Amino acid sequence: MLQLILGGARSGKSRLAEKLATDSQLQVTYIATSQPLDGEMSDRVAHHRARRPAEWALIEEPLELARVLRENARADHCLLVDCLTLWLTNLLMQGDAERLNVERDALLECLASLPGEIIFVSNETGMGVVPLGELTRRYVDEAGWLHQALAERCQRVVLTVAGLPLTLKGTAL
Repeated sequence: MLQLILGGARSGKSRLAEKLATDSQLQVTYIATSQPLDGEMSDRVAHHRARRPAEWALIEEPLELARVLRENARADHCLLVDCLTLWLTNLLMQGDAERLNVERDALLECLASLPGEIIFVSNETGMGVVPLGELTRRYVDEAGWLHQALAERCQRVVLTVAGLPLTLKGTAL
């Protein structure tokens, strides 16, 4: 099953995804896309790390998400990817539009063939005003297009607000 958990910053989306991974009763691998390049991001990573069960495996991959999914997806396994918008940011900051397209397309193409449970976490950023800067507008556009394409492929899509899940697609939680 493919699941997409969307929400704003501190909306409870990661906590919900972690609960779903635990409830799956499968072996879990947490795929972290962040790059803790400053103290604040390092604190966020430490907060997430402290919350995760010690028996979960961890893979840190900021760019090659499709490769990591193909290498680690198994029928008896749950992969939790946190978070797609950080992954997208990492690719945008590479300054290579072709690399972004290749990695995004590889992700979308591999989903149908992945066994097991896959849970994606991502920030919903398109609910506000149109940003002023070119890079920020591109980020919001790319995230919106990625979310639409993933939502088409996922069996369940959930929007999390104030810690409350609203099921947009699939069976309710």
